Amino acid sequence: MKYKNPLHAIGRTAALVIAVVLGSPNLAVQADRPPNFVLIMADDLGFSDLGCYGGEIATPNLDRLAQNGLRFAQFYNTGRCWPTRGALLTGYYAQAIRRDQVPGIRSGGRGKRPDWAPLLPRWLRPAGYRCYHSGKWHIDGMPCAEGFDRSYYLRDQHRFFSPRVHSLDDRKLPPVAPDSGFYATTAIADRA
Repeated sequence: MKYKNPLHAIGRTAALVIAVVLGSPNLAVQADRPPNFVLIMADDLGFSDLGCYGGEIATPNLDRLAQNGLRFAQFYNTGRCWPTRGALLTGYYAQAIRRDQVPGIRSGGRGKRPDWAPLLPRWLRPAGYRCYHSGKWHIDGMPCAEGFDRSYYLRDQHRFFSPRVHSLDDRKLPPVAPDSGFYATTAIADRA
């Protein structure tokens, strides 16, 4: 956008800087350490299922995180989990990164993401963040190879009690025997 008077651009930039500085009273303390953040994506979770959004189910730990932090008030997902996960981890629409079904193009859950769409850890790790993944994947590549420090990846997500395909830090784990007491939700939470 062009300005007829360059002072307008300078004034707007100065106003933005002043707003950021005044809105961050502990800026000097925070400058040496980036803020922590947690992204949680849960399948079949409605917008008002958590207590912090008015839900009936008791979610005290998540509510405490929400009370002391920033939470999404508006995010659009797709009808399936894997395009939403791709969009969340890249910042691009699912269709732009080949994470939604496109006739005639290898896409969807088996397509290759464009090289210009790295996952969030590729940006966060150079900034000093440690990045962890626990749960389903459905994105091309493997979690640690794509920038995560550690990962528990449940590829066999339809087998809640005896998965045959799951990995720890991009290395395959042995299949879980039936009646072993394994439960996918617990395993994912324990490794989160």
